[in-house]
Amino acid sequence: MHNNLISRLVSKRKAPAILRKVQRTIKSLRSDTSGNALMIMAFAVVPLFALVGSGLDMGRAYSVQSRLQQACDSGTLAARKELAVTPNFSVNAHGAAITTKANRFFNVNFPDKLYNTKNRNFQIAIESDSSISGVATVVVPTDVMKMFGKRDISLRATCKAELSVPNTDIMLALDVTGSMSGTNPGDNGSRLSIMKTVVKDFYTTMETAKSSTSRIRYGFVPYSTNVNVGGILRNDWVVNQWTYPSRVWTEIEGPVRDVDEYSNTVYVSGSGTETVGHVINAFWHSGQPGGGGGPIAEGQTSSGSSGGTPGYWWCPAGPWESPSETWSHREISRTPVTNPNGFRVVTETTRTRNGKYNWYSLSGSSCTLKTWHANNYVDRYTVTRYPVTTTTSQWVYKDVQIATNNWKGQTAGCMEERSTYEISDYGNVDLSRAKDLDIDLVPTNDTSTQWRPMYSSMVYGRAKDVNNNGHWSIAEVSTHAEFLHPASIGFSPCPTAVEKLQTWNTNQFNRYVDGLTAAGNTYHDIGMLWAARLLSPTGLFASENADASASKPTSRHLIFMTDGQTEPFDISYGAYGLEPLSQRRWREGSALTLTQTVEKRFAFACEEAKKKRITVWLIAFGTTVNPIMSQCAGPGRSFSASNAGELQTAFLTISKSIGSLRLSE
Repeated sequence: MHNNLISRLVSKRKAPAILRKVQRTIKSLRSDTSGNALMIMAFAVVPLFALVGSGLDMGRAYSVQSRLQQACDSGTLAARKELAVTPNFSVNAHGAAITTKANRFFNVNFPDKLYNTKNRNFQIAIESDSSISGVATVVVPTDVMKMFGKRDISLRATCKAELSVPNTDIMLALDVTGSMSGTNPGDNGSRLSIMKTVVKDFYTTMETAKSSTSRIRYGFVPYSTNVNVGGILRNDWVVNQWTYPSRVWTEIEGPVRDVDEYSNTVYVSGSGTETVGHVINAFWHSGQPGGGGGPIAEGQTSSGSSGGTPGYWWCPAGPWESPSETWSHREISRTPVTNPNGFRVVTETTRTRNGKYNWYSLSGSSCTLKTWHANNYVDRYTVTRYPVTTTTSQWVYKDVQIATNNWKGQTAGCMEERSTYEISDYGNVDLSRAKDLDIDLVPTNDTSTQWRPMYSSMVYGRAKDVNNNGHWSIAEVSTHAEFLHPASIGFSPCPTAVEKLQTWNTNQFNRYVDGLTAAGNTYHDIGMLWAARLLSPTGLFASENADASASKPTSRHLIFMTDGQTEPFDISYGAYGLEPLSQRRWREGSALTLTQTVEKRFAFACEEAKKKRITVWLIAFGTTVNPIMSQCAGPGRSFSASNAGELQTAFLTISKSIGSLRLSE
């Protein structure tokens, strides 16, 4: 019986020497039955020792297996993170670095010869969906089971890490001010062109990381002096009429002066004869008569062309001969008149002339001298004199109200903001007055809640001239002078139109980004306001921005990228009108500067966005992150990028943070 037990534990041919000796001893004792109980107990210890020993070895193997799995998971997670922040990844260029990162984390978690193991090995593979799969193997030498023929236990662990993106809405508020056409030191392209490339790469990264069941939507708010939102606003969200600082060409009443009318000329006596003299070449003048030296009198000019250039021929006045003239006057009547008040006086005048009168007569491009000889030539005529009110035409710079019903066909799409007030305490903002800062306020019939179209072509400053000389004037100004016209000097740009949150294919996304252009000044507040409005789940577009499903809530992110500090100008026509004249949120003499006003409104709008559980990311490209920016984004979510590589890294870090890195095996 005992011999059969030992035989079943291990075959004779393969049994270790100790068991073979035990088996021979049992056979020799088979016929000796004395002390059987003691022997049975002694030999029962052997299988018991084997069972207990195997348990110890297997327990250690289980510990090694658990540690091996952890190391495998750690390595693939590290590799997938590295892949997420590697721009323009390719296996040939970056595969070795990914593998090095994976091995480093695997080795830290499972050092060589841990638990006296041997033949440690770890391999990773980059799958087509950008996940990282791994296989780890190791051999565990046994301590007890080797006496029973089992010297090693081979262990294997598999793992896989992937970056998946949940349902996500991403609003990109992108600085497209004029300075974006500049180039950072060391870069090969403008800030605008680099931003376009990086944003398109960001889209590719996010789309690669998303799962088949998740939804990612992107929206755009290009901003500078203003934001172009005309394409997304309903007609009843915009006022039907509005008042603009403009100008009108007006006839203005001048002083009263007397006017003479000549009539009834008759010959009395004497003689007058005309002779023809020499011929000279006419003079050529490009342009219009009276525009620089040429005569204006009728008959003295003739339009023509010289070398293909339009212009006119003209003749000079004839040589002066000092003729003599005498007059005598006789008042015939004097009648009172009104409007204007005065008298209508009729006078008969007798004129006597002697001497020569010379002039040149134009014919084609020649001037012929003609002379009229007067010999006691007497004629008589009537002069009627009466008072008139003179008028002059000039510009009247004033506020002009117009109907805005056709704003979609008449404007570029930028808007003036709705009603607000000059805020002195930003810790206690009254949103019932500052309707512009209420990011969820949906317009009603109340015009204070509605937007006002920007008619840039009709807005003029007063009394600032085209060179920015003079002083702002709320009062009307009448003048022939040309005053400041912001649109003509690039201080009233309207950027590329915004886009609401939507899913995009690659071609659509790239085409939109490539269409961005740079112009205008840096008004961060209007960019933040519209980005928050378009991303909020409870505001203007609540029905569109609600969670995709109750079980998969939407993650909302606002990425705000700028290349400059706040830089408003009082001569800019923007979202708050021509500010020194409109005086809706700021005026000359305010306690805060215009720059401080813009920055405080930016900060307030940012906090309003975060109240909607929107995560704000801020990137300063080619500039520094100022305290207002860093406070807006919060710890770890603001970046300063001085060149293209750092901008790429910032966006990749954001994409990694937006996504959910997880183990799929």
